[in-house]
Amino acid sequence: MTGIVDPGALAMPGQVLLLRCADQRGIVAAVAGFLAEQGATITESNHFNNGTKGQFAMRTAFAGDGAPLPDVATLRQRFAPIADRFAMDWSLHNMAQRPRLLLAVSKFGHCLFDLLHRWRAGLLPVDIVGVVSNHDDMRSFVEWSGLPYHHLPTKPHGKAAQEARFAALIDETQPDLVVLARYMQILSPMLCAKVAGRCINIHHSFLPSFKGAKPYHQAHERGVKIIGATAHYVTTDLDEGPIIEQDVRRVSHVHAPDTLVALGRDVECQVLARAVSWHIERRVMVDGNKTIVFG
Repeated sequence: MTGIVDPGALAMPGQVLLLRCADQRGIVAAVAGFLAEQGATITESNHFNNGTKGQFAMRTAFAGDGAPLPDVATLRQRFAPIADRFAMDWSLHNMAQRPRLLLAVSKFGHCLFDLLHRWRAGLLPVDIVGVVSNHDDMRSFVEWSGLPYHHLPTKPHGKAAQEARFAALIDETQPDLVVLARYMQILSPMLCAKVAGRCINIHHSFLPSFKGAKPYHQAHERGVKIIGATAHYVTTDLDEGPIIEQDVRRVSHVHAPDTLVALGRDVECQVLARAVSWHIERRVMVDGNKTIVFG
């Protein structure tokens, strides 16, 4: 793509093993021993023991120690007996394979601009397969960035047809992650189910929040002392999916509504970018209504 920094400049090397199972002795030793037998060196390891549930979760990043590692399919086959022994829910990921992202936006472009800037600068190692919008406002910037723009307008009594086109686009582009970068449309249960576990939304408030139009103006009228944003996985429960990341800014009576909007948009960009990065780095594990985020 002419004039654009190679989006794969910071492609993540190595592989990541994610696992969860009942807490029991020997899990860490079994994983470390297995990786040593494969000629791997552990580059990062984090684990979490949920004492209230008796559950153990672990993220281990590893790479070849000089010689190339066996391919992912072979490693999965070899690890399966260990996973069976501990009754693990597990997955193994090749981090050199860049995830495919489909972005969705409405009229507010700050989160979209931020993600595309990170991608163009090589800071977000993904392949962006396109941008979806129910408005045409962002077309020129998206196409200038060399990306397909899909205008799917919502018309009176035409919501089902618009969502069917959105679902078909997901089937066509096969994204690993759908990012709602201030896409101001409520997804139907059908679409929520289609993208379950692979759709992140940025909510323009620190949940629980002020609902409806102009949330920052509502916050100003109530004299709030902090404003913030929440990134979460999309579920059929509106704005109640598992939370990935949140952040806040302290404000006071001296801040006008427009200032709150500007501060809030800055927080939204940062929170969404962190959530997307953590997801593609395989640092997030959904645990019921919550998430485990490995630092």
